Amino acid sequence: MNSTIHLSSSDRAFFALVTRAAFSNPFTEERAVMDRQLADVDAVAGTQDTMPAVVHAVARRVEALEREDAADIRRYSAEDQQVLRYALLFDAFHRYADAFDTYILKDLAAGDGNGPVPFARDALNMLAARGFSASIACGYFSMFYQLRRAYYFIDQSMIGRTPIMNEFRRRLWDNVFTHNIQWYERHLWNRMEDFSTLILGETGTGKKAAAAAIGKSCFIPFDENKLRFARSISRTFVSINLAQFPETRIESEMFGQRKDALAGAVDPHVGILSRCCPHGVLFLDEVHALSPTVQLTLLQVLQERVYSPVGSHEPKRFQSRIIAATNRAPSELRREGRMRQDFYYRLCADVITAPPLRDRLREDPGELDVLTSYILQRQLGMTAPDVLQQVRDALNRSPGKDYAWPGNVRELGQAIRRILLTGHYEGDAAGATHDGSEEARLINGIHNGSFTATGLQAHYCALLYERFGTYGEVARRTGLDWRTVKKYVDKKEHYQ
Repeated sequence: MNSTIHLSSSDRAFFALVTRAAFSNPFTEERAVMDRQLADVDAVAGTQDTMPAVVHAVARRVEALEREDAADIRRYSAEDQQVLRYALLFDAFHRYADAFDTYILKDLAAGDGNGPVPFARDALNMLAARGFSASIACGYFSMFYQLRRAYYFIDQSMIGRTPIMNEFRRRLWDNVFTHNIQWYERHLWNRMEDFSTLILGETGTGKKAAAAAIGKSCFIPFDENKLRFARSISRTFVSINLAQFPETRIESEMFGQRKDALAGAVDPHVGILSRCCPHGVLFLDEVHALSPTVQLTLLQVLQERVYSPVGSHEPKRFQSRIIAATNRAPSELRREGRMRQDFYYRLCADVITAPPLRDRLREDPGELDVLTSYILQRQLGMTAPDVLQQVRDALNRSPGKDYAWPGNVRELGQAIRRILLTGHYEGDAAGATHDGSEEARLINGIHNGSFTATGLQAHYCALLYERFGTYGEVARRTGLDWRTVKKYVDKKEHYQ
């Protein structure tokens, strides 16, 4: 090995900034600021996509080191290695970003089967030439694939440009990699099944799409001998809507049952837990439909990571992560005894709320045009500017710009379908009236002028309690005594 060399002060400062950017959440303003610095553009120019300029700037510095035979981290001191390591990885990742994107689309189209990665050997050889051992290079190649999938699925599934949607994407990214990706890389990449998540939000806000983005972004090991990843993307996310089954069937649907376990059972039934894979996600939609008895069983599975099919004592290993969703307020479910306290606390390592469409439109009315364009293109399979303009005109006529969209993005999709069929959509007055969220009740009461001052205060306290879950936090935000808050929340229906 050649003698130790050192980075120039200019390269050291530049690569240190690259490292900070590499470890930051790409859906934050902090990352945007660093990208503008790396690309050497001002804030105005930075409103455009600066990533191509960033990638070019980093590649130019790395190529200069390669020309001097100085792009091998083993040649540097420990201090310089730490700075250069992630800059070299950043450069390698972006050199293969387009190839990863192509492979992701191919993998999705293939379904359960996944083929070899054609560019894997070249990428691994590049990392080896930069001083990474074979096993470490293989691990980073797996991480590259996860990073690219996470950005792809979060960016492509969560359409919208409002601040509340940017925050939603940021939360999803942190849910995959934690708020400190160095912790994730060193300690947590193979332990994320311990971090169950609860996604809240009204019907139609995209809770399942958010869970799928997380599930399809899970870690998938790379097999260097076969030059392929251990499993296809389609196997990493499994979902079940618990409300579609009667209570008597939910246990067998989840855990399976052995032959003759129940009266009339002829064949064994494979439960959904058996279809889950290591590092993947099991999505439990409408988790409030679980009875307290099944909640207790699932709680034991989450704690012990072992379950048995109904009627069997054969232990089976469960290695996936649980993401649950509900359109009900957990505080009310717990208060009514419909959700066990211990089950809730086992689910809520992270709690993410999918924003309703009316909040997104309140921040930026142009969000409706963005979503309409995206949904219509998916429905038609192509862009059609003339059709898009007619759909926008129809939505502007009715239900109009002040419509609250009680069915959220799902309703918008159906509205567009109806406009394509009939030329118009009148809105859903019944949905607006019967939306069960506390926020909807508060908005309707204000709109109708049906609240007294005390009633308005009581329902506002109930809304905050639904969001934050503690009387103390509501008291802090409203300046009220916590006992007053509790009285309002517990008896809000008495105050009009």
